[in-house]
Amino acid sequence: MAKKLFVGNLAHELNDNDLKDLFSQHGSVQSAQVITDRDTGRSKGFGFVEMGNDDEAQAAIKALNGTDASGRPLTVNEARPRTERPDRGGRGGGFGGGGGRRY
Repeated sequence: MAKKLFVGNLAHELNDNDLKDLFSQHGSVQSAQVITDRDTGRSKGFGFVEMGNDDEAQAAIKALNGTDASGRPLTVNEARPRTERPDRGGRGGGFGGGGGRRY
C-alpha cells in the first residue's frame, strides 16, 4: 500500500520532477507534488511524495530527513491525515456572504 510523506523546507526553485528524482533513489515514487500558491504560482516551500509501500517510505525518511537539498535541510516525515481546521468552521464552498434581497 502506498505511503504519503510530507517534505518541508524545500527550496523555492524545486519542482515536482526534482522532488520525484530525489525520492526515486529510495524506492518507487507514485506521485510527487510541490505545493504552490494559487495566486502567484510560487512554491510554498513544502510538498508531498507518495512512495510505493511503507518500507520504501521509511527508507526515504531515514535517508533524506535533515539532508541538504539546494542549500536547505529537508524535513521528511509521514504525512498526517488532513483534519478540519477550526478557523474554517467546517463549512464547504468558497462563496461568501448571505446576500440580502435586491428590489
